[in-house]
Amino acid sequence: MYLVAIAWMYVAVMMSAAELMHPDGSVLGAVVTLLLYGVGPLALVLYLLRTPARRRARKAQEAAEQAQRDLEAAAGPVPAPPSAESRT
Repeated sequence: MYLVAIAWMYVAVMMSAAELMHPDGSVLGAVVTLLLYGVGPLALVLYLLRTPARRRARKAQEAAEQAQRDLEAAAGPVPAPPSAESRT
């Protein structure tokens, strides 16, 4: 997945460089090309492709929290130590 992202950014940077070096090109055109053809689509695709991993991580965290709560509930309340008044 990251290899495709690196290749995509390489192509977008080369397109931006071509826009910048062209006699009719401009810096603004190069920046817009980089953002609209490179950074924007790549951010969207990487976000969508990482959705299952984020979901698995969230479920694992919730399961760990639930296991911790179950463990604490199974242990029950800790009895208080006997006070000095009850000894007399």
